[in-house]
Amino acid sequence: MPTDMLGREYETFPAPEPLRQHGPARVIAMCNQKGGVGKTTSSISIAGALSQYGRRCLIVDFDPQGAATVGLGINANTVERTIYDALFDVRMDVHDVVRHTEFENLDIIPANIDLSAAEVQLVTEVGREQILASVLRPLKDEYDVIIIDCQPSLGLLTVNALTAADGVIIPVAAEFFALRGVALLMQSIEKVQSRINPDLKVYGVLVTMFTRTLHCEEVMQRIYEAFQDKVFHTVISRSIKLPDSTVAAAPITIFAPEHKTSKEYREVARELIANGVVA
Repeated sequence: MPTDMLGREYETFPAPEPLRQHGPARVIAMCNQKGGVGKTTSSISIAGALSQYGRRCLIVDFDPQGAATVGLGINANTVERTIYDALFDVRMDVHDVVRHTEFENLDIIPANIDLSAAEVQLVTEVGREQILASVLRPLKDEYDVIIIDCQPSLGLLTVNALTAADGVIIPVAAEFFALRGVALLMQSIEKVQSRINPDLKVYGVLVTMFTRTLHCEEVMQRIYEAFQDKVFHTVISRSIKLPDSTVAAAPITIFAPEHKTSKEYREVARELIANGVVA
């Protein structure tokens, strides 16, 4: 039986069977208030891997920087309708905001800098924590997974994402400073669980940007001590291919399918399916 980098034994995750029908979607918030830990890269890469396994995937770009939008080949500055419009125009059909990408089974709701105004506007809205959930509701039966790529903060946008989500994946870079903010994120998750969304789960902690150094291995041990079996068996290596795939505006699983990092993200996708997180 193989072991992961923490020495845990696990059965390898088989390639999943194709689905006979689609939906309802499992909604996953990709969340960490620290920037630069691989949230957007992981959102695109996991969705890319799942889409290749025949799962219909929707990425919701919920970051005003619009990195996921750009990462899938859409010009964030010229896009006409974004998630911002869907949040505040109650008459808008959310289907008008969804953009199909050139990749099969992979769609996106784009975002741009307009979304930065939403944090202030949400303060005066009725049911402000639940607006994203109401926006996504008409789409859930059309997809197998909806991944919300959150901005690096713990403001109202992130609370909306946690309220709309069934569960959270927390990407954590294998470096000491990335560990410091995770406790604050867990406090926010617990508050949302107790006050708004009691069914919210932590699906897993995904270690990213790993290199075989003593520092990274020590950080891995710290992460495991804090989260135990919530840590994914698969660890994402640091790789120059990831920024290359961003420039190419394609998930790495499609841009460089035989690369080590592509195989790691496919393994994460198989782990999510094997654990019943995704159908």
